[in-house]
Amino acid sequence: MAAKPLRERFEFFVALRYLKAKRKQAVISLITAISIVGVAAGVMALIVALAINNGFRNTLQRNLLSATAHVTILEKQPGYGISRWRELAARLRALPGVKSASPSLYGSVFLVAPMQSDGAVLKGIDVDAELASGGLAEHIKEGSLEGLKQNARPAGIVLGVKLAARTGLIYKSVAKVISPQGELTPFGTLPTTERLRVVGTFETGFFDLDSAWAFTSLETAQRLFGLEDVVNAIELRLADPELAPQVAQAAGKIIGPELAATTWMEQNRQIFNALRMEKAVTIITIGLIVLVAALNILIALVMMVMEKHRDIAVLMSMGATRQQIRRIFVYQGLLIGSVGAVLGEVAGHAICFLANHYRWVRLDEEVYSLSFVPFEPRWVDGIWIAAAAILISYLATLYPSHSATQVAPVEALRYE
Repeated sequence: MAAKPLRERFEFFVALRYLKAKRKQAVISLITAISIVGVAAGVMALIVALAINNGFRNTLQRNLLSATAHVTILEKQPGYGISRWRELAARLRALPGVKSASPSLYGSVFLVAPMQSDGAVLKGIDVDAELASGGLAEHIKEGSLEGLKQNARPAGIVLGVKLAARTGLIYKSVAKVISPQGELTPFGTLPTTERLRVVGTFETGFFDLDSAWAFTSLETAQRLFGLEDVVNAIELRLADPELAPQVAQAAGKIIGPELAATTWMEQNRQIFNALRMEKAVTIITIGLIVLVAALNILIALVMMVMEKHRDIAVLMSMGATRQQIRRIFVYQGLLIGSVGAVLGEVAGHAICFLANHYRWVRLDEEVYSLSFVPFEPRWVDGIWIAAAAILISYLATLYPSHSATQVAPVEALRYE
């Protein structure tokens, strides 16, 4: 004969009846309600906290990877630059998983501007390669990268939107750019000055890039920094950024001992390690809420066993087994945990959706590189959080359910 569904089982029926029945001991009902609220609060808090952690990590990762390289080839010891970059770029481009290999030349410059003169990081790029890779081109807000290809004077420059707003260098205005790494003369290194026209602005969403970076053509950067046909980095963009360590290892066999291949994970290790540590601490601290709720479940069931002492004796005298009695109180704990977990899941995901959609929590971009707190809950987190809450609730039922089986029917009914 097939087993009956859970709702039709004797034990489940009694457990549900006990939870729904009105008792004289209102304290037990109150503790049960507090237990459900506690489980729900713990589940909700964990979902929201992990959604914030995931949101920060994913947003920072998206912003970084959209505007920076996945693997970067650099000199181990800063020297005169990479002179054979064309040959290396062609060989690196042939590696499996590599979408593009673009040369770049970085340097610090000073922008003389109408509103506020300020320092910036100027990056010279191969415009054709950058357009093909689609990295910076996807974040152009005004103008285009095509302007960097024009041979007319003044040459072009693309500024981050926050850098442009701070300095007052609007679209099509002309900036005076001063490089301390200028021409080498018998009297030392003299700064190089050149006038560049703003042919575009970009916005990646990452504050450090938008507020301090500028781009120009590779030839213009070489001329401004007083260098010949050299670069100081070759940047690889991959089809799958998670394969960066494998590609970096393969690139190391090509580039030789004087150069090193670093990945985006290594360059931003401190940020992601901090987020990983914060996630672990969050799980431990907020998980204590669920443990407190489990303690309430244990107390409620212990008190219920004491209240239902006579009922247990009657059931056992009528033929109920000790295993059935045990299951009655286990089901009660699981019902409390399950209801709390469901309520917590619903409340947690609702809060995440509303907070992310309406951007409830604003941030200082200069500190956090983001304008608001992103909430990105993951269904995997929801599953294991609910499962953990129900498991803890189950563990809280072990002692009360065991003590219920120790009731002696004869002793319990002697004076009834």
